Amino acid sequence: MATATYVQRGESLDYTNATDETIPHNTVVAIGTRIGVTGCEIPPGQVGSLHVVGAFRIAKTGSAAIDMGQTVYFDGTGITGTASGDTAIAAGYAAAPAAASDTEILVKINA
Repeated sequence: MATATYVQRGESLDYTNATDETIPHNTVVAIGTRIGVTGCEIPPGQVGSLHVVGAFRIAKTGSAAIDMGQTVYFDGTGITGTASGDTAIAAGYAAAPAAASDTEILVKINA
């Protein structure tokens, strides 16, 4: 039988900035096949918090309307309603509808 030791709730995780640039607070970060949102500014080589649960207002880069509950994708710049290209990562689902002309969308991440 496998054993496990409780570490944390997992709503935010430690994240090491492996880039040469400081990652600003509230930045969407791709982590494998998921996304997280930085909870603080993270300097290069340093560890900071990465929110992996919650609802966040994120830039909408797609030009189509998105229904509440629809799966949405992070394209490296913002959120779209379709998974196109190799860089699209499932981000979660729309927590509210967004019109085609909207520039932001409320996303329940990693759901």
